[in-house]
Amino acid sequence: MGRYVLRRLLQMIPVVFGTTFLIFWMTWALPGDPLAGKCGQRPCSPEFIAAVRDRLNLGDPLIVAYAKFMKNFLTGNLGDTVSGENIANLIQTAFPVTFRLALLAIVFEVVIGIGAGILSGLRRGGFFDNLVLISTLIVISIPVFVIGFLAQYFFGIKLGWFPVTVSDGAPWGDLVLPAFVLAALSLAYVARLMRASLAENLRSDFVKTATAKGLPRRTVIMKHTVRNSLIPVVTFIGADFGVLLGGAIVTEGIFNISGIGGLTYSAIRLREGATVVTVTTLIVLVFLIVNLFVDLLYAVLDPRIRYE
Repeated sequence: MGRYVLRRLLQMIPVVFGTTFLIFWMTWALPGDPLAGKCGQRPCSPEFIAAVRDRLNLGDPLIVAYAKFMKNFLTGNLGDTVSGENIANLIQTAFPVTFRLALLAIVFEVVIGIGAGILSGLRRGGFFDNLVLISTLIVISIPVFVIGFLAQYFFGIKLGWFPVTVSDGAPWGDLVLPAFVLAALSLAYVARLMRASLAENLRSDFVKTATAKGLPRRTVIMKHTVRNSLIPVVTFIGADFGVLLGGAIVTEGIFNISGIGGLTYSAIRLREGATVVTVTTLIVLVFLIVNLFVDLLYAVLDPRIRYE
């Protein structure tokens, strides 16, 4: 197990450098002047432009600027924006909010998605199975921003169960409704994937053998069938965590959440290349660590899987 973890950690190194270089290159290749409009309606002074270009390495060749960025990133120096704000402080404020939002969304996927998938798979063709299939199909067909506005209107304004917007500090209670909206699409996929995987395993030979040996049906289902059926679902959820972190822009905008999605959108709009690449690098690192954890979880779900 230790050798496998070490090998996976070493594999992360080229992935991190490759993804960050691509993002850095795409940000670098955007047309226009990143300093345009930074001084209001008046043109910026030549001294200000020269100082900012030197501080942000805008005058260096692409590979040189990228090397300087990665050197600063690895040493903990995330740099400043064009306006002089410290990028580390911006991320320190925004990233925990989005992380809690994505974590709560994963909880909804696990509890509701997997639970509905199990019940639907065990009662194929029944009322609950048809209800799950129809409801998940409806959710998949509706854009996230429509689900967000509907949830905000009915559960926030009409019923008053949840706050319409998230207050400063983003407490857990305020994030429940936004997290459900963020998880809605993935939740529907998880339920369908769990249903299909469970239905397939229920017809497999090892289930028939366990039943023929006289094991109770509850033991056969929970200990053998469900555990094996969770492997593709866990894979999807692990990959989805990084997607939720990077795709929270719409949800954060609807519920007025000051998270990493809004920070990234603002940085892209203002041509803050250093902020975009730094945020992307953090999301890539979180994504890789979560997927490493998912791979190790395979051996827990299926004892037949070994890494040595």
